[in-house]
Amino acid sequence: MSTIDAQTLTERHKGLAACACLMAQGDMERLEPVVRVALDKGVTVNELKEAFSQLYAYTGFPRSLNALGVLSKVLESRQPNWQEGKPWKRPAEWDDAKKAYELGTKNQTQLSGKPFNYEFCPQDDYYLKSHLFGDIFAGDQLSAADREIVTVAALSGLEGVAPQLAAHKQGAVNMGNSKQLVDELCAWLCNEGYTLSTKWPKGEPNPYGKYFIGQSYLADVGGGVMNVTFEPRCRNNWHIHHKQVQVLICVAGRGWYQEWGKAPVELTPGTVIAIPAEVKHWHGAQKDSWFQHLTYHKDVQEGACNELKEQREQSDARISSAESRQKSSETQWCEPVDDATYNLLTK
Repeated sequence: MSTIDAQTLTERHKGLAACACLMAQGDMERLEPVVRVALDKGVTVNELKEAFSQLYAYTGFPRSLNALGVLSKVLESRQPNWQEGKPWKRPAEWDDAKKAYELGTKNQTQLSGKPFNYEFCPQDDYYLKSHLFGDIFAGDQLSAADREIVTVAALSGLEGVAPQLAAHKQGAVNMGNSKQLVDELCAWLCNEGYTLSTKWPKGEPNPYGKYFIGQSYLADVGGGVMNVTFEPRCRNNWHIHHKQVQVLICVAGRGWYQEWGKAPVELTPGTVIAIPAEVKHWHGAQKDSWFQHLTYHKDVQEGACNELKEQREQSDARISSAESRQKSSETQWCEPVDDATYNLLTK
């Protein structure tokens, strides 16, 4: 088994976790540079192969194979400091179904904290014991503690798996990680924008999407405040709010705000930006992070058309493009933030 400090979150843990989370989401574009960073941080090639292979049981073969394809592509420009890791060897349990089942039963019991029998569906009970916790856990590239780090990170990146994530967070402790490490891992994934763990609703696809590059979502949270969620790399066009001040409050992930002619400002949870009326600006997510901000308008001058009201009305009524342009006359939409400019931004 690999040697790790199972009490403290290390750069190696972060490398494994980031790769697992993005693989689970099927985000191969973001995965490629993260694989490079993981290899730089001491994760071995064979450990990544093992992690991506294990996760087929949680995310499906297509995403597992796609992630392995990314790893293969990265290795075409292999760096001298990247380690191959211990040689892979075929587990003996693969040639003895009884041994695989016994190993799986033992591993599942330790992970669950007690014997686990899924009598409702004997097929899944057998697959879990014999294959997942038997055949797959028989590999020696990752320790049992490592495997649960990988699993927790992958499940953190998926929607609709809260019961399984909760079970594996406890299972990660049962398999040798400290609770502090597991909690720190989940917080790190959120803070770095690999996951979107937030109390604020994501909402529906933004009806103003034609003024954005990438996908964004809009939710009315009450009191004249809207929550805007940006997928990684998503940003709105340059624009100007006439006769009103727009306030941005970053609540999750990492983003950018930039005024015309000025340096970009990094947005992290707790950052508040008050955008003066008549100032040309844009805001959006960083390349590798989800991003959420609350927004509202203040100091609204007489005759101003409140953009937030427009957004709610358009979302509810799905008004036509012509009507939309007329109603949003107090928000002047300008040119997009092109890729050449956006890609130069660094934290």
